Amino acid sequence: MITIRHERTADFDAREALLDCAFGEARTMKTSERLREGRLPTNGLSFVATDEGQVIGTARLWDIAAGPGRSALLLGPLAVDPGWQKLGVGKALMKRALQAARRRGHRAVLLVGDAPYYGRFGFTAAKTGELWMPGAYERHRLLGLELMPGALDGARGLIGATGQTQPKPELRVLIARHTGRLSHAA
Repeated sequence: MITIRHERTADFDAREALLDCAFGEARTMKTSERLREGRLPTNGLSFVATDEGQVIGTARLWDIAAGPGRSALLLGPLAVDPGWQKLGVGKALMKRALQAARRRGHRAVLLVGDAPYYGRFGFTAAKTGELWMPGAYERHRLLGLELMPGALDGARGLIGATGQTQPKPELRVLIARHTGRLSHAA
């Protein structure tokens, strides 16, 4: 049975493997990744789909500014294990993420993606034409969804990361991950 739940720390390796499978090594080169890099996802807005404990899908939202002084969220990546695609897993993850964002009072969500897929959730390029990303991207793929009417009216400017920064691991923890043992000498 498929379950959608909040992401847990223990999901990290499975989520990363899923993203590598879904998007390949090039995923870390995308402009959207620059907005996520070194940041934590928005508190309470990271979800996984599981089946019998196996992570089969992921969706995360990130705090951004949609131009000066205009808070929004960035969706991504949304990914589903190839063996589970076309079964409604992505749709369920998307609905859960958007409902949670709306309940938490967020006003708008942006993403870079395919309009035919994301359009069914209400995403459109109608109000993103005056926004731009910090790097290369296909302008027609920059889509927005207003969770509150008018949230993207007049949105203009550079999209920037505003979320909480990720704590940097201690050197001894990095060494332990690399060697498989924890050294007491820092």
